[in-house]
Amino acid sequence: MSEARGARKDLTVPLQVIRERRVASGGPLRFGRTLTARAVLVACAVALVSVLVTLLVAVPLAARTAERQAREALGAQARLTAELLRFRLDRGRANDEERLIRQLRKQGIEAYLIRDGTPDRPGLPPQLVDRVAAGQPASGVRLVAGTPSIVEGRPLTGGSGVVLARPRASGLWWQVARNLWLPLLGGLTAGVVAGTLLARRLARPIRNAATAAARLRAGDRNVRLPVESPAEAADLADALNALAAALATSEGRQREFLLSVSHELRTPLTAIRGYAEALADGVIGPEGTPRAAQTMLAEAEHLDRLVSDLLALARLEAADFPLEPARVDLTQLVADAAEAWGARCAAVGVVLGTEIAGGPVPAYTDPGRTRQVIDGLLENALRVVPPGAPVVLAVRPPGPDGTAVIEIRDGGPGFTDDDLAVAFERGALHQRYQGIRKVGSGLGLALAAGLVRRLGGRIAADHSPEGGARFTVSLPSAP
Repeated sequence: MSEARGARKDLTVPLQVIRERRVASGGPLRFGRTLTARAVLVACAVALVSVLVTLLVAVPLAARTAERQAREALGAQARLTAELLRFRLDRGRANDEERLIRQLRKQGIEAYLIRDGTPDRPGLPPQLVDRVAAGQPASGVRLVAGTPSIVEGRPLTGGSGVVLARPRASGLWWQVARNLWLPLLGGLTAGVVAGTLLARRLARPIRNAATAAARLRAGDRNVRLPVESPAEAADLADALNALAAALATSEGRQREFLLSVSHELRTPLTAIRGYAEALADGVIGPEGTPRAAQTMLAEAEHLDRLVSDLLALARLEAADFPLEPARVDLTQLVADAAEAWGARCAAVGVVLGTEIAGGPVPAYTDPGRTRQVIDGLLENALRVVPPGAPVVLAVRPPGPDGTAVIEIRDGGPGFTDDDLAVAFERGALHQRYQGIRKVGSGLGLALAAGLVRRLGGRIAADHSPEGGARFTVSLPSAP
């Protein structure tokens, strides 16, 4: 946990630098352009919409509930009043009605007495009077004395009845809203705070990733992001950490490769310089001049091959790398290569054998580049094969997969299983075996692998039956 906190602290330092550069380049960090600001605005909008929806739903519901409660209370009052009046009328105590009406008025309730179908004072709707006089109860909202009121009517005996009316509360919705504004404001505030915290939490991995990318761009390969939830942020951290590790590995191999190439270039240059100084100082006499010139020429040719390989590797993935594919007979191509390399193999005591098919082996490839691959693999074999050991150049017709095969096998020291995994990486074998056995610059196999891939084929390294290495080049037999 402390390491993760330390990593986050380290990542916050370049973030300020990034912001300062963005402001200096004319791109100010305006509010609303950052993920945090937008997330906060969205959270505020969601909270505000939630509050408004709650207000629109809760206020009418609360208003209707309050009105229903008022009706139920007035209905209970009307039933009680009707029972009292009925009891007093039965006892002949009609003069108590006025006192009961005064008590109801003190509670804000208007009471109307109906005798023989006629109310004691005007204001009631005729339909309501007729209904109660007919012996039916009545309830609802009616216009009483010009005022919308909640009315409850209860019949008595002999066409009489009582109607209670209470003015309908005005501004009920506003009253309910005033009672709800504080809880709603609290909910809105809580939503904004929660949205802000959530936005900062979600934006932190992205800010850390941006800072890590800036440090990677600046050349820092030791930067690592803390892997933390959510899953998307963890995936982003893993990807950036893997990228940093891959860049560190790649740059390490490049440094090793440059060291190897520098060593290979320095060797012929040292020889050429030494002979040139000897000739200039007169150390080598006239009789030794031809031999010195031959040595210098051989080293210059070696140097030219190294430079050509470097240029070919640099151009290999370029769009303008020249390829001229055509229909080629691999049998003839391999036979020509065997004839050209026969004398050189014999000169170093290596037996060059061929395994050539009886008829043509068609392939669709660039003959010049294919011959370059064969020459490079044979050059690599002759470098390590001891005198008396075999080198075999073979060709096979297309198989079920539609590819023709060229094989170069040798009886040299071969590869270990670990070597096979990195055989075609630039400088990998050179770095591994430098000072142990004779090795080249590490360019030849990488160049051969790149050429075969550009030709649409495949190349593989394996153990040969002769005890050394086997390189298999598979080329398409048709476009």
